[in-house]
Amino acid sequence: MGCFNSKSSKEVPRQENIRALASRTAFTISEVQALFELFKSISSSVVDDGLINMEEFQLAIFKIRRKENIFAHRIFHLFDVKGKGVIDFEDFVRSLHVFHPNAPTEDKIAFSFRLYDLKDSGYIERNEVKQMLVALLSESEMKLADEVIETILDKTFLEADINQDGRIDKDEWQKFVTSNPALLNIMTLPYLRDITITFPSFIFNSTVDEVVA
Repeated sequence: MGCFNSKSSKEVPRQENIRALASRTAFTISEVQALFELFKSISSSVVDDGLINMEEFQLAIFKIRRKENIFAHRIFHLFDVKGKGVIDFEDFVRSLHVFHPNAPTEDKIAFSFRLYDLKDSGYIERNEVKQMLVALLSESEMKLADEVIETILDKTFLEADINQDGRIDKDEWQKFVTSNPALLNIMTLPYLRDITITFPSFIFNSTVDEVVA
């Protein structure tokens, strides 16, 4: 069961909902309140309905509106926890939790696996890694020759695909990432630790105690 029962998140969340989100994530109560301001800004940028659609998500995160990008679509899909084609406030906070510097490494590993598992098959295949790598390079405005990309893929699967069945399962991915922790760098957004500094008014206007039951 989710914390929120309303169809949208235009209204300020109830105190018990804020406490619940804080207790289930790496965010404090003040940070959850600050995130609501960020959520409101994003969710009203195209259609003011209290929900974040794909266009609003791309515009806020990637500074693009309708450009096709596998990485952007995949992140949106994973943030859309309820599978409704939009992101509500609960989805937003619980998904961003994974990117918090204090979130458990296990959560980051699991999310990163799903990021590359484009077909939701429970395995990461070579073509999926290639699609995501090309998309990430595109976001960084970098280009690599196809033979360089293939060399990277060869090296990745040589190390990660332990049983050599041509795909990477969850256990193999965990071992691979543990041996190559830099792969999780994209799973941490340092500014999330200081979100209440970004929105300082929430520190002084908080109506909820910081003690989580």
